[in-house]
Parts: sequence; structure tokens; C-alpha cells
Amino acid sequence: MSAAVALLVFAVSLVATLYAAAVFAERLDVVGHRLELPEALIGVLTAVAADAPELSSAVVALATGASAVGVGVVVGSNVFNIAAMLGVSAVLVGRVRLAPEALALEGGVALLVTIVVTLLAFGVLPAWATVLLCVLVLVPYVLVVSVAEGERPAVLSPHNWRRLRRALGGRDIRHAVADRDVWGPLLVLPPAVAAIVLGSIGMVHSALDLAGRWGVPDAVVGAVLLAVLTSLPNAYTGVRLGRARRGAALVSETMNSNTINLVGGIAVPALFVSLGGFSTLAAVDAAWLLGVTVLAIALLARWHGMGRRGGLLLIAAWAVFAVVQGVWG
Repeated sequence: MSAAVALLVFAVSLVATLYAAAVFAERLDVVGHRLELPEALIGVLTAVAADAPELSSAVVALATGASAVGVGVVVGSNVFNIAAMLGVSAVLVGRVRLAPEALALEGGVALLVTIVVTLLAFGVLPAWATVLLCVLVLVPYVLVVSVAEGERPAVLSPHNWRRLRRALGGRDIRHAVADRDVWGPLLVLPPAVAAIVLGSIGMVHSALDLAGRWGVPDAVVGAVLLAVLTSLPNAYTGVRLGRARRGAALVSETMNSNTINLVGGIAVPALFVSLGGFSTLAAVDAAWLLGVTVLAIALLARWHGMGRRGGLLLIAAWAVFAVVQGVWG
């Protein structure tokens, strides 16, 4: 296809993917509440929906043999999420704060998964071991947040129960459900998923076509261009939560999004699709993501939370990351 056609396909695919992802997330949230699912499960499902553009773009790239682009989308999206969701929120509102217990829970899970996938990037762990370790980390997390949304279990003292509830940011999990019709919003989900997948296919193929014409490195296409554009729904959600000063929800959304990207976009696909061995740049990017994750947690762990300087530092970390892709890629 010509460059003009490729640009048109890319633009249309991007708009279709982002719109379909927004519809998918909204309808999934409605279905979850009408089925009275635990709020933790609804939160995870909504994060999956918001991550759908990144995940589908990464998987499509991996399936077409463009492993550098696929891995780049995931790692680049995660670095951008930390900058755009946590960093920008701190700059806009002045400070992002949450309970230490909440940071330990959300940040700890995200950090462990990031470490495991980084070990995969450096060839220390095989794909099956990476997935197994991720499951061992995530299953207890989901069980903990699910249990904390019901009545106090007999095995927990009132003190430990209050600490667990505080770790979840005081989430209010009871919603009035006026309309229990599930089939209406449920029937919207398959077309939305199809639009996301088709849009991602169009984005990846047109982006690779344009990159080949203009000599743009795959690292820039995946870790910068596609990573940023497909992360816009998460960035919008993060800034909205930040401006509402919902620190616990903001950190939870950011960390869950990054965890889902790593597991669904790299670890699980590695079981079925050869990643072709991580390049030096990809391994460095994975290590950079680990470092930025540690930095974000450290800034949030300060007694007064993360201020504007911390937010600017996270944004600068993403900017350096993007420049490295262009220079080294």
C-alpha cells in the first residue's frame, strides 16, 4: 500500500481500537455490577479492557514475527503508564498519597511480576516458569482483595481486618443495582473485542509498513509510537483519578495495568510464540522498567507521598527511555 493509504489505515485503526476499548470497558463494568461480582474482580476486568489495545497490538506483532515491536509495546506502555498516570497526576494536583498498606500490596505485586518478566528477558527463566511464578503471585492477590470485600472472616482479628481494608484503599464495594439486565451490555462485548483485534491488526501492519518506508527502527515503532497511542485510555483514567485525589485507586489502576500487560503481552505469548531471543535493547528496556517501577514505589513510600518533583522525575525517566529507543534502536 502507498504511504498515504498506510497513514489512513493507521489513523482509522487507532480511532476504532481506542473507541472499542472504551465501549468494552464501560459495558464490562456494567455487566460486573449487575452480576454483583466482587469489586476487585470488576477492577481487574476493567483494567484488562483498558489494556486491550496494548495487549492486542503486542500479540499481533508477536504473531507476525515482529517480536521487537511486540515486546516494545508492552515495556514502552508500562514505562509510559507510570509517567502519564502517576507522574502527570502528581504534577497536576501537587501530591499523590496512599496508605502504606495499600502501596505494599499493589506495588509489591507489580514489582514481583516485573522482576519475574525481567528474568525472562535476560534468559534466566523459561516461559513456563515465568507464567507459573506470575500465577503464584497473582492468585493470592485476587483472593485477598476478594475476601476483603465481604464479611470479616473468622480467622482474621478485627485489627488485621481493618489493616487489610486499609490496604485496599477503603474501597466501597456495594453498588445499588437498579437494572439487572445482563444480556444487553453482554452482547456488545464480542463486537467490541472484534473491533479491538481488527484495529490492532491494522495499526501494527500499517505502522510496520510506514516504518519500513521511512527507516524508523522497530524499537521506536513499538516502545514509543504504538506504546504511547495504545496507552491513552489508561493515561486518561489515571489523570482523572489523580485529579479526584484518589491515590489508592490511581496506584492500583497503574500497577494492575502494568502487571496485566507483562503477563498477557509477554509471559503468556512466550509459551506459544518464539520471542526470537531478547535483543540487548529489549533487555535494557526491561531493566529500565524495573528501575522505574522501583523508583515510583520509593517516591510513593515517602511519608508525605510523591510530590511534583517526583512526578517530574518519572516523566523525565520516560523521556530518556524514548530517546534511547531512537538512538540505540
